[in-house]
Amino acid sequence: MMAIAAVWISVLLVGGGFALDRTLTRMVEKNFDDQLEYLLNAMLVVAEIGPDGEVYFNRPIGEPRFLEPNSGLYYQISAEGQEGYASDSLEPELSNSLWDTPLKLQQDHFDNEPHFYDSEQFDGEPLRMVERSVILPDSDARWTFAVASAREELDFQISRIRAILVWSFAALGLGLLVMAVLQSWYGLSPLRRVRAAIQSMRSQGANSIDEPLPLEVEPLVEEINGLLAHSEKQAEEARMHAGNLAHALKTPLTVLTNAATAHDPQLSELVCRETKTMQRHVEHHLARARAVGRRASGHSRADVWPSAESVLRAVTRIYEDTRFDLDGNKSAVVSVERQDLDEILGNLIENAAKYGGGSVFVTIDAAPEEDLCTIWVEDDGMGIPESERSRIFDRGARLDTGKPGTGLGLAIVRDVAEIYGGTVELDESEDLGGLLVKLSLPRAG
Repeated sequence: MMAIAAVWISVLLVGGGFALDRTLTRMVEKNFDDQLEYLLNAMLVVAEIGPDGEVYFNRPIGEPRFLEPNSGLYYQISAEGQEGYASDSLEPELSNSLWDTPLKLQQDHFDNEPHFYDSEQFDGEPLRMVERSVILPDSDARWTFAVASAREELDFQISRIRAILVWSFAALGLGLLVMAVLQSWYGLSPLRRVRAAIQSMRSQGANSIDEPLPLEVEPLVEEINGLLAHSEKQAEEARMHAGNLAHALKTPLTVLTNAATAHDPQLSELVCRETKTMQRHVEHHLARARAVGRRASGHSRADVWPSAESVLRAVTRIYEDTRFDLDGNKSAVVSVERQDLDEILGNLIENAAKYGGGSVFVTIDAAPEEDLCTIWVEDDGMGIPESERSRIFDRGARLDTGKPGTGLGLAIVRDVAEIYGGTVELDESEDLGGLLVKLSLPRAG
């Protein structure tokens, strides 16, 4: 930021200084030329033709430097046939300041307009000259009036102006650069305070940034606090899952250890039963861990209709005698990873086919006016009594033990849905008479 500011300030000051230098230089030169033109016009006003055909002034011009030799201000009056022309019958009229050295004129124009130009005729004394060609009364000759002045004063004024511009613009540039540095330093100070707050969190174990900060960085602080809260929640969930899994595995391991120590003759049967129990617990917690990990990646999106079609194709091969119907909003999109959505729908549709009477009806986005996308899975089975509906979500809970299963399907569905901010509710199907599962998931933005 400071480098860009320095470059930009330099470009602007150089460009502005050059433009101002040209403007002021032209103004000084214009003022100098106006003074020369004033003297030239004063000469023309008092100039007359004498009896011998020469030019004379009917009254003094009033500029004493014309009388002082080498004063730096000169004039010359010449006509056709004089110095620089074919005939030398008349000598040019020179100011006393010129002594006997005539000025070298351009004499390549005759338009009654003053012409300004520089001359290097005198060594060490650059001249600024103005000349004008006129025809005086009582004369047919073309007279050229010229006034010359040394450029020393003009060049001194120009060099002084440029020195003032250089020093003032250098001071201005330095001041602007210092202000840009201070502005950048002061403007970025809230970020240094945020960094210090984060370092304090790491050293003191705080869970959020509570220090009051300017409005400009409040959104950043809010996002950091949100990220910290999210990470803390994930860590807490990981600790809880690890504790639950350890607690769930502790009892089967204790049973197996005691049986092996006592040389129980039913050890093989106990091993098979308890390992199945441990397998159920491991699968349940792995499913939750996968869902939490994928949710942490953010920006999850999944099209519901293709997922439901994919699950139905797989379940149809297992339950060939069951009739499956799919209806609803084909463009519904939820903020869930596709793999987790497939697992949720797979558990619900497979349970409906397993415990239903031969018909399964899936409705996508059954309540489009709600904020959450609702998916209904209905079957024509015996349903679940209202008193048992809360217990069925417990791990390993099964109402029909005559059919194979681990009792983890609805528990996994509930846990994964809650991880993504959704819900699962059980009700009675009005159309099929069996169980109605209402799965609500957040819509993708």
